[in-house]
Amino acid sequence: MSNHKLTIGLFGFGIVGKGFYDIFKQREQGLDASIKKICVKDKNKKRILEESFFTVDKNELLNDADINLIVELINNVDEAYLIVKQALLNGKNVVTGNKKMLALHLEELIGLQKKTGASLLYEAAVCGSIPIIRTLEEYYKNELFYAVSGIFNGTSNYILSKIFNENLNYTQALKQAQELGFAESDPTSDVAGFDAMFKLIIIVSHAYGLIIKPEKILNFGIDTLEKTDVTYAKQRGYKLKLIPTVKRVQNELISLFVMPCFIKPDNFLFNVENEFNGVLVDVEFADSQFFYGKGAGGYPTGVAVLSDISAIAYNYCYEYKKINSTNQTKYTTAVTLKVYLRYNSEHLLKILNFIDFEEKFETKESRYVVGYLLLADIIDNKNHILNDKAFIALIGDEIKLAN
Repeated sequence: MSNHKLTIGLFGFGIVGKGFYDIFKQREQGLDASIKKICVKDKNKKRILEESFFTVDKNELLNDADINLIVELINNVDEAYLIVKQALLNGKNVVTGNKKMLALHLEELIGLQKKTGASLLYEAAVCGSIPIIRTLEEYYKNELFYAVSGIFNGTSNYILSKIFNENLNYTQALKQAQELGFAESDPTSDVAGFDAMFKLIIIVSHAYGLIIKPEKILNFGIDTLEKTDVTYAKQRGYKLKLIPTVKRVQNELISLFVMPCFIKPDNFLFNVENEFNGVLVDVEFADSQFFYGKGAGGYPTGVAVLSDISAIAYNYCYEYKKINSTNQTKYTTAVTLKVYLRYNSEHLLKILNFIDFEEKFETKESRYVVGYLLLADIIDNKNHILNDKAFIALIGDEIKLAN
């Protein structure tokens, strides 16, 4: 299939937008493509390009008949949705890196692609330079997935690396991540597990053919981590990682969540440090595969954007084979997890309805238990756990269908 000329309208010229632009200018000879206009919030801001290259009017790009590809790389989720939706309705192909926007609107956007014949690609939305979406979509499209898990968020991983390898406390590690630009001034999306959850939703749609709403999924982060929890891990030879997980628990039943996990050295993710990401894929015939690379930043993400543009030049689009098949896969929260819970109020322990305990520990400074809980019970009591400022983490990868 021959390629065709692409005229690009770019939204956003921040870290990712500028990173993509730099890469594009170095590699554009290999592409029959050009950037016609860039839409930004502030046209008068000092930039490396002439002012005439920029606009603050999104319709200059969306309604330009010459522009046949929109590249959306802005932070505003609601605005990104309106841009992507209108671009598809106007028959323009779209490349985006906005994982939250996709997680909230994926079903609708897939329908728009089907209706208009335009293509929407988003490799940049999940794990930066790791080509996981196209791998799931193409390489494994005929495979049965047992599990997909990993480190999808470089900010939280950087913080945990500093805590475990350099003995920083959480506040110190977060401050360092913010100073280096790995964490936002409000880091909630990263450290509370929301960013990882949005990426997991996208991965589940390609691996299992299910589109699950964010409010249905458990996400806990590392923002209540304390010295007691780190000591517990180190005494047992564990590291702590924030790991989104989807696992087939029986035939057509899958379960998924985002939680901190205590893992041992034999886990591939044990040595994924700092801002790097890692993805573990466990399938029927190819067995276990591990993907590793930088998950964020202007250049790693820009590479993913450029890869999608190259694919669109050859009329590529996601087939969504598993979504479009007679898919019987269902999502269940009726699974048992082995967890560590460090808590403050005895009342929390009573309402959580532990199935069994393996360990209980209490001093004047802290108290924790290790035991078994239903995922459904954790979801139902999430607000109680958050209000208690407790810390909960999965131990190992025991995820079993409840009896």
